[in-house]
Amino acid sequence: MPIPDEIEGLRMTRQRREVYRVLMTNRDHPTANDVFLRVKDSLPNISLATVYNCLEVLVQHGIVRQVNFDRNPSRFCPNLEEHGHFHDESTGAIHDVTFKPGVNLADLLDLPPGTVISDVEITLRGELPSSTPSH
Repeated sequence: MPIPDEIEGLRMTRQRREVYRVLMTNRDHPTANDVFLRVKDSLPNISLATVYNCLEVLVQHGIVRQVNFDRNPSRFCPNLEEHGHFHDESTGAIHDVTFKPGVNLADLLDLPPGTVISDVEITLRGELPSSTPSH
């Protein structure tokens, strides 16, 4: 997958490009350490600090999302569509969960009139049947 020289006004350095490629290749919500280990295959001299800096810049520019689950290390998600996450407690895997077409989240919540929702973070926890494919 070719990655452009610039995304959302951000110049994609070699390190940023490789971090982004890793996130886009396997959309399994990796931690910064997971990304670091994967990036080292192609950039053996990269430091963990550089990976953290790349991830921070990608998040700040809205290119990827930082997702937090309880007190666990942050994970990174390249899916920018409105969605939630399902944490499979039996495997530790994180799966994207999309909203059914036509569902308006505000209709499900008792919010004061005029409330504007600017961001939604929904995390579901449980166990998936073993035959369910991962996303």
